[in-house]
Amino acid sequence: MHDSGPQPWTQGWRRLVLAAGMLAYPAVTASGVSQYSDGAAAVAGYAIVAGFSCCYLLALVAAARLRWLRFWLLLAALTVLFAAELPFAHEQAFFLYATVAALATAQLRRRAMPLVLAGVLAGILVPWLVHSWHSGPGWIQGIMIAFTTLPAYAYSEISRSNQALVEARTEIARLASEAERNRIARDLHDLLGHSLTAITVKAGLARRIGASDSARSLREIAEVEELSRQALTDVRAAVSSYRDVTLAGELARGRELLRASGVTADLPTATDVVDVAHQELFGWAVREGLTNVARHAHATRCTITLSASEVAICDDGVGAPAAEGNGLAGLRERVAAAGGVVDAGPISPRGWRLRVAVGGST
Repeated sequence: MHDSGPQPWTQGWRRLVLAAGMLAYPAVTASGVSQYSDGAAAVAGYAIVAGFSCCYLLALVAAARLRWLRFWLLLAALTVLFAAELPFAHEQAFFLYATVAALATAQLRRRAMPLVLAGVLAGILVPWLVHSWHSGPGWIQGIMIAFTTLPAYAYSEISRSNQALVEARTEIARLASEAERNRIARDLHDLLGHSLTAITVKAGLARRIGASDSARSLREIAEVEELSRQALTDVRAAVSSYRDVTLAGELARGRELLRASGVTADLPTATDVVDVAHQELFGWAVREGLTNVARHAHATRCTITLSASEVAICDDGVGAPAAEGNGLAGLRERVAAAGGVVDAGPISPRGWRLRVAVGGST
């Protein structure tokens, strides 16, 4: 995953500020020029150090801006300038190579180890092999190169780990947001599906009996108004994550819905038999089952049976639609999250059954 925002740029400039401290190494090399060269040779040595410092800063900027071709070209130029500085600063020129090795290690990580080892060996052996320098093995230069690249490698690993952590957090936030949208969509479907079905049924009933029984028609309209208010409350609760779905409440609402639909309701009057941990889940099951009975079943009778870990909604209608709707799919998600199963299908000789079981009944 690549962040297209300002964060990589910011991290790159933080790295630039930290890496700018390596300019102390060209300063040490400049002191070597003053020690081993004079006249035109000293001028050439100082010019190479100045050019090296400029190229180093440009390489840092290229890395911060993710201009990798420019970065690697500048790194090659830095290597050439290091080699050119050897006649003027002698063993002190290896401080420039330490800068090159650290810069390469920050990008190549473990793949830069051959470059580092080559630099360590060269820092130790070259001062000893070049007799005109009148110097022994460059132990200090070799150790300096090794211990300069180690922090660069560690910083690179930490930086990449932090970036991976940021990307992981971003992905987790995206998944959490998606899960929350799915939850709200599922809850709204379940809540509004039931409430709007009841409103539709009651409004139709009020229309049919309006001419012959105005008093009853007004009662049905009043109940439609109450259902509308309750639906609005349920929607607000779902969006704010404070859902109040109870098995007893759904049985009471379902009984009224079935009555308005002209379906004889054989529903339990108590819910004590159901485990407390399953009461809300079974409330969702009853809501979905009775909504489908009112919408699709064309039934004359509906029965609900309860046990400690199971609820079953049966009707004597024509069955469910051919395609499974969002409501039943959402119910399956809820039940699966609770470790239960949903069994929905026709029953003999006629009708449909929706069964939800959790725990030992699965």
